[in-house]
Amino acid sequence: MAAIHAIGIANSKGWNNLWLETDSKLVQLAFKSSSFVVPWKISNRWHNCTTLVRNMNFIVTHLYREGNSCADTLANLGLYVDTFCWWDVPPPQVAADLHCYCLPV
Repeated sequence: MAAIHAIGIANSKGWNNLWLETDSKLVQLAFKSSSFVVPWKISNRWHNCTTLVRNMNFIVTHLYREGNSCADTLANLGLYVDTFCWWDVPPPQVAADLHCYCLPV
């Protein structure tokens, strides 16, 4: 569901280039395989999501969470958030990680 939400947000912001990096091999497989079957409870959302990515420059890659300290920190922050949260700027907890990857903070 996180990937579906992320793609919906990217679409609503008008982003046409999206690189989804996930620590879930299952999510990567779902996007890479046309024969992948999703649970029926999310099938409509999944169909809408795949329609959106067909109109984007979209790639999905897998990276183990332990190999990406920024993603690991964000996942740990998510343990304490009980509602949807969006940051327009990176939270201070990941600023050092982003600086290591030479990204503007």
